[in-house]
Amino acid sequence: MKELKAIVAEHKKLASNRQAALATVVKVSGSSYRSPGARMLITDDGKWVGSISGGCLEGDALRKARMVMTSKQPLTVTYDTREESNQNLGISLGCNGVIDVLIEPFSENYLPTQFFEPIIQRNEPVVMATVFQGENSVGEKMWCDSSGLLQSTISDATLKKELHILLNEVFQLKKSFTQKITTPSGEAEVFLEWIQPSVSVLIFGGGFDARPVSQLAKTLGWEVQVTDECVAHIAPIFFPRVDKLSLCQREFIDRDFQITNYTACVLMSHNYEYDRDVLKKIIHSPAPYIGILGPRKRFDKIRDEFQKSGLELSEEQLARVHSPIGLDIGAEAADEIAVSIIAEIQSVFAKRPAGFLKQLPGPIHQR
Repeated sequence: MKELKAIVAEHKKLASNRQAALATVVKVSGSSYRSPGARMLITDDGKWVGSISGGCLEGDALRKARMVMTSKQPLTVTYDTREESNQNLGISLGCNGVIDVLIEPFSENYLPTQFFEPIIQRNEPVVMATVFQGENSVGEKMWCDSSGLLQSTISDATLKKELHILLNEVFQLKKSFTQKITTPSGEAEVFLEWIQPSVSVLIFGGGFDARPVSQLAKTLGWEVQVTDECVAHIAPIFFPRVDKLSLCQREFIDRDFQITNYTACVLMSHNYEYDRDVLKKIIHSPAPYIGILGPRKRFDKIRDEFQKSGLELSEEQLARVHSPIGLDIGAEAADEIAVSIIAEIQSVFAKRPAGFLKQLPGPIHQR
């Protein structure tokens, strides 16, 4: 989502006389640096925002994008990097994969970024279909949320009906894939994309060690809020990049903050009673991640107090609480602890075990 936001924001800055194209990775077979859904905005002055690879495909994509800007016709380019001797791109890549990239021109009648803006504004998952192979439908799109169809440029009625069914399937699977569809007008290949909202990080406690956590989260494009009961802890000079700073008493947390399935709650106030009372408020929320700074005995004490007051945490609730917080990377200093915390949040939302990549028996990316 960070890349999508950056592309939309950058396109809004372009002068009216600038031409642009959008490149999107729509299909990958084998290994690739970026997964389907990776995007880059390319302008006619040779600049770009985002990426479709580790830098090896961008140069050729720029050349193809200039062709697309001139022809005003979308184009799907296939990059075969399986042979190290392949010199088609002027270098030996050896990435051992086949990558399909859709390059779409911007025009007065078609602005892909305008199609994306409503998706960015929604705080819920969205599924989108993009046609990248077909007779007359390349570049056409449709997307919907859990309530049903919201926007479409699909011209073929049969294709539109089939895609609506497939988009509902994406909601069930919660993952992206490609699909070939045969209609009376011909065959089309479509990229069906599962798009999730950005992670929102809600930090309780504005101490010095909360600052690097907020900075790293913002670097990843996450929305960050910081709250504390002490006004001196939440001075804007300490958190210049966060989206919201709040002075909030613990009893009003459930009133003042919207906690969703995409919210990570980080408790790092160094105040035992505050953390205990905050946890009692947010444990009933849908937040999939609740991290508490401090030793394991501290959380054990909180649990004992909860039990004495009649609050028994369920297995599901306990699974969402991470205390001690963070991954075991040997972190000591505040910046290192921040890396540990942010990495753990990323692993939870990505549903990955956070081990060494070299120990994976299969591919790094799930295709």
